[in-house]
Amino acid sequence: MWGERPLFRGAEDDRGFGDLLSLDDVDRIVSSHGLRLPAFRLVRDGDTLPTSGYTKTTRTGSEAATGVMDAKAVYREFAAGATLVFQGMHRYWQPLALFCRQLEKSLGHPVQANAYVTPPGSQGFDAHEDEHDVFVLQSHGTKRWKVHERHDLPPTRAPLIDSAIGPGDSLYIPVGFPHSASTQEDASVHVTVGILSLTWGTVLSEAMKLAEGDLIVGDPLPLRFSHHENLPQLVEERLADLGALIAKSDATVITELLRRRFLTTRQPVLRGQIHQLLALDDLTDESLVHKREGAICVLASADDEISVLLGDRELRMPAWLESALRAILEHDRLLVSDLAPYLDRSSRLVLVRRLIVEGLLEVIE
Repeated sequence: MWGERPLFRGAEDDRGFGDLLSLDDVDRIVSSHGLRLPAFRLVRDGDTLPTSGYTKTTRTGSEAATGVMDAKAVYREFAAGATLVFQGMHRYWQPLALFCRQLEKSLGHPVQANAYVTPPGSQGFDAHEDEHDVFVLQSHGTKRWKVHERHDLPPTRAPLIDSAIGPGDSLYIPVGFPHSASTQEDASVHVTVGILSLTWGTVLSEAMKLAEGDLIVGDPLPLRFSHHENLPQLVEERLADLGALIAKSDATVITELLRRRFLTTRQPVLRGQIHQLLALDDLTDESLVHKREGAICVLASADDEISVLLGDRELRMPAWLESALRAILEHDRLLVSDLAPYLDRSSRLVLVRRLIVEGLLEVIE
């Protein structure tokens, strides 16, 4: 089913997805968060409304801030039938940040989260295709979704899925399947999680980058190539040479590059970090710590050091810390003193403090 066909899944209980983003959460964000473009937009009947109609310029001290959400104007447009779109919510809304992080760890691909808040009896977008797979998670109200056969755009056949989706229901739509949605009698809130999958084309691109220094790639085309009678033959020969060159690419190098890129470019999840930093001086051997929810940590050997991939960056540490680091990762929680088999008291306190600062560990009160 992955990447092949759409799938509708009904709610398994009555909790829905309100813990990710409720209607009250939407109201709180609009009324008090002061979002700036491009974190939001308004859409009506498939068209994005001019931002000048619902944004304003404000000042913080002597600095002007443009594109700030005008809450009163947004509410007015929503009442007139506009859909409110929150973009990139995984970057600033903690419940979705944690959800996306767990999904990334499960799927092994980057994800993003947008949210759509549609008034009763309205449609935000006409039938369209997305450039990546998506999960639709209905949080509030009911929305009727139609999903059509791949690339049947504009739709000419009966939809594959034509269903009203309520709180807790979810929908999986692979790339290339046209879809549209409209609200029923109530307002609707749903989250769309986009799967920004790495593809075999990504692998090919990396192989091409590795080959860019070779003369086969760097040589210019012949002079007056547009009038060159033998150009097709020359292109055929060069493509064959390039194919042979790519076939010799070091698969291990490409694999490691993609792996490290994924494990060092994720959005950090740091809720509560200020309290952790302020309590660093109180850390003792009797302090109980655990890995922060949503944290990523993968260890890899790197010459005479240990590479610590933390999701949003890479740390290099002395190789003699590896046993202590692995002990930390193997336990749900542990006392600092549990590291005594690997480090003396001073060293284990220094290590745990460093991992708290880096956002991997938290002290449990």
